[in-house]
Amino acid sequence: MTDTTTTDLPATRGTHDGSPERIPTVIVGAGQAGLATAYFLRRAGHDCVVLDQHARVGDQWRARYDSLVLNTPARHSGLPGHPFAGPGGAFPTAGSLADHLEEYVRRYELPVEGGVSVRSVRRQDDGRWLVATDRGAYDAENVVIATGVGSYPKVPELRDRLDAGIRQLHSSEYASPSQLLPGPTLVVGIGQSGADIAIEVARAGHEVHASGVIHDEIPVDIDSLKGRIGFRVLWLVWNHLLTERTARGRRLKAAIRDGSHVAPLIRVKARDLDEAGVRRTEARTSDVVDGMPMLDDGTVLDVANVIWCTGYRQDLSFIHPSPLGEDGWPRDDGGVMPDLPGLYFMGLLFQRGFYSMLVGGAGRDADHVARHIVQRATHPVG
Repeated sequence: MTDTTTTDLPATRGTHDGSPERIPTVIVGAGQAGLATAYFLRRAGHDCVVLDQHARVGDQWRARYDSLVLNTPARHSGLPGHPFAGPGGAFPTAGSLADHLEEYVRRYELPVEGGVSVRSVRRQDDGRWLVATDRGAYDAENVVIATGVGSYPKVPELRDRLDAGIRQLHSSEYASPSQLLPGPTLVVGIGQSGADIAIEVARAGHEVHASGVIHDEIPVDIDSLKGRIGFRVLWLVWNHLLTERTARGRRLKAAIRDGSHVAPLIRVKARDLDEAGVRRTEARTSDVVDGMPMLDDGTVLDVANVIWCTGYRQDLSFIHPSPLGEDGWPRDDGGVMPDLPGLYFMGLLFQRGFYSMLVGGAGRDADHVARHIVQRATHPVG
């Protein structure tokens, strides 16, 4: 297989006459969810191909800010059949996770096609799926959408009204303080990314204002002995108690998907921000006055930079017919679409449990989806 550490992945396979290539399963997305699914399918002898828009496996993690560290230790962050190298209690960086994914593809010779943009996934009259890309098309019995919970940055419309001299970055574009102009910086949103970035920018010498509400935080240092012991308990809770099988799990799933449940701060706490000199306010960034951001308490901030830590949105409009339910989420049952046979999802928020949202939980859901695909191939309905 091509050495993906130094070269791009191969171009998409195709037929000589330009007609769609027939293949049992197409997986869209080569993150941990898509790769874990490919691993189980290949192990069962089921042919598949993984399509990814990035030229190099892991680039979706390499594109994150340089200082990003996972909130789960290495022993709980590996993929099926491939544990993280090194101390199990260490917390991997985003870069090391990217390398882990790349090594996974190489080790198991997973059929990843990089640099491919999927334009549409459409159910055909015969029940098969046509996957159209910028490099040809596939005619597949099954399609697994493993693009995660959203790769499209959400930014308020007032971004367009800010002074052109203000440097604006979404958290997906931010890598390090070296990107910023000298002067005060406003961080909009104090979730985990916002807290990480705010403290890093403050420690780099910028005056930092952070706008948003901190809803909750883990009360212990996750790097401490108490934090490590506590994590073992949480891992059991996430995998066995907070799942679709329990009433509490189903309530939490609904709250996470409708946005009423906000993840607590884990690594960086409110006191850490305060000690670093971050000027926190619960007032929302809601308007623009003379080109400068204004908070909803009337405060106008004269800043040189704005970093939007306002999250992402999902867009599944490329799938036909639409897989979405009234709540805006796929009508799936644990990643399986009962009313659209052959269509599957991986990497959804709380797909089958809280663990589904963790890197180390991808394998459990991938095994479930892969088993369904293999069973469908060996025992077709109709």
